[in-house]
Amino acid sequence: MARQPYVFEEVEVPEGVKVDVSGSRVVVKGPLGTLERDFGNIPVIIRSADGSVIVESYFAGRSEKAVVGTVAGHIRNMILGVTKGWRYKLKIVFSHFPMNAKVQGNQLIIENFMGRRSKITLNIPKGIKVSTTKDDIVVEGIDKETVSQFAAAVELATTLRGEERISPHGREGGPGVLDGIYVYAVEHIK
Repeated sequence: MARQPYVFEEVEVPEGVKVDVSGSRVVVKGPLGTLERDFGNIPVIIRSADGSVIVESYFAGRSEKAVVGTVAGHIRNMILGVTKGWRYKLKIVFSHFPMNAKVQGNQLIIENFMGRRSKITLNIPKGIKVSTTKDDIVVEGIDKETVSQFAAAVELATTLRGEERISPHGREGGPGVLDGIYVYAVEHIK
């Protein structure tokens, strides 16, 4: 594939949001808070124009062109985060052993997963709010990466592997054990 002499993507900045670009560091300030990210090791040029941020690359091949779109997507998610926020909803699913989850301090504790006596403990990162109900866990924050990584960590902590996939209820065959915690919705807070 031939290299393109100039590739760019423009990200619109809405009213009420301020984006500061200094070199490869991007700071986005909005009504819900401030997000900061350094794109220092990525071969793109980021600059702010009137009312928008431009991500560009010169003599871009296939991978450089993809990186321009990725960086622009990260900046869009930062803008959405400081204006609308992010919310991930997880469902607690069990068939035999009643699993429950609770928040204690800055930890999420999952009890009675597959009848285990040991608890699964996950540390909640800064900037994230976690709430639990009987069969739901809600993870909220302004940084999409942190919120989605924590939701994925909760889902992974209750994933069955290897010998655990065999049904403990005496049913052989079929889909196996479905017990776990699963992401079922991604939405904005506002």
